[in-house]
Amino acid sequence: MSNVPQLLPSGRTVIVCSSYHANITSALLEGAREELTRAGVPPHKTDLIMVPGAFELPTAAAVAARRINVDLVICLGAVVRGETPHFDFICNSCALGISRAAEDSGKPVTFGVITANTVEQAFERAGGRVGNKGTEAARAALELYSALKHWEKKQATG
Repeated sequence: MSNVPQLLPSGRTVIVCSSYHANITSALLEGAREELTRAGVPPHKTDLIMVPGAFELPTAAAVAARRINVDLVICLGAVVRGETPHFDFICNSCALGISRAAEDSGKPVTFGVITANTVEQAFERAGGRVGNKGTEAARAALELYSALKHWEKKQATG
């Protein structure tokens, strides 16, 4: 982010997390929570919605983002390629739905969903050598929130 001071959300932060591949998504959730705490978001201002799988993330994200007291939504999940085209359908629906939730609400709704060819690749992106996509999704949500708020203030002052 630039030299502009980060603005923290005054309302609720919602994390929507898939319970499918829980051994992976729990690490994403931990990374997101740690990033929010590190940034100064009090844990009591963060809500968690657990959903069955990545396909359900967009619905929960859209519902949460429509709430007036919610400032941002962080979506976390993991989809690992199998032997059928199911992977492609789930990944595409998940990405488009999360994007639509963000666009429809005008709020930061971020994509912390790992799409990997193997379980090992997914673990590497959930706190392994490649980083933690949960941490990255939380950081992106906070940075986008701050950027939009700075822009709104600038627009209000002419």
